[in-house]
Amino acid sequence: MGIVEEAHNVRVLGAGEQTIVLAHGFGTDQSVWKHLIPHLVDTHRLILFDNMGAGTTNPEYFDFDRYASLEGYAYDVLAILEELQVQSCIFVGHSVSAIIGAIASITRPDLFTKLVMISASPRYLNDADYYGGFEQEEIDQLFEAMRSNYKAWCGGFAPLAVGGDMDSLAVQEFSRTLFNMRPDIALSVAQTIFQGDYRHLLYNVTVPCHIIQSQKDMAVPVVVAEYLHQNLGGESIVEVMSTEGHLPQLSSPDVVVPVLLRHILNDIVV
Repeated sequence: MGIVEEAHNVRVLGAGEQTIVLAHGFGTDQSVWKHLIPHLVDTHRLILFDNMGAGTTNPEYFDFDRYASLEGYAYDVLAILEELQVQSCIFVGHSVSAIIGAIASITRPDLFTKLVMISASPRYLNDADYYGGFEQEEIDQLFEAMRSNYKAWCGGFAPLAVGGDMDSLAVQEFSRTLFNMRPDIALSVAQTIFQGDYRHLLYNVTVPCHIIQSQKDMAVPVVVAEYLHQNLGGESIVEVMSTEGHLPQLSSPDVVVPVLLRHILNDIVV
């Protein structure tokens, strides 16, 4: 196993001709895909990895400067694909990893046959002519809560993000992976995500994009999915699911897994 693979806990499952990369979002790790994997592993080659900063990675490897923008993560994705000698893949990215995959595809469009984006946003802050869902004051309060008592913040944020009570297994799972992150790293990653603005890059994304969104998501309003659809440089399609929450593949797998499989296995019909 190479250095990059080891650092990111890369796992390669299955042995199909087509390669699918599964990339998790903030506060989770590759375990977030546990409901999807069994449906693909017999027919495809699956690549799973953990983003640097996830609780499952070595915090000593987290470079605060490198990961102050999503480009640092995009270079990691390309390094993983290079080390595994991947010629082309379907990239399934959740939340921030959908944008990370989009950035990586700008550099190497030849490596990506399509992007499947779940709960994706190019900017979380509202702007004059753009609704991202958050005002700066709300973001500042979120950062302050993370600073003052990270464990308490995790306990409050998890049910809001997942969209359920603390008793649900999905909330418990997200709470666990969120709390596994080192607090200073979690804050740095959150700042990179919530203060970031990648709208200007969308036009340069030319690979086909399948945009999948919950109808109710505290982090990403439905209008953001439509904004992506209108501003991406290549073909795109949007599907809004009757699910609630930012991690629907974890909280509503019965609804989400069939939708994901349909978008992974079928191309956009023009």
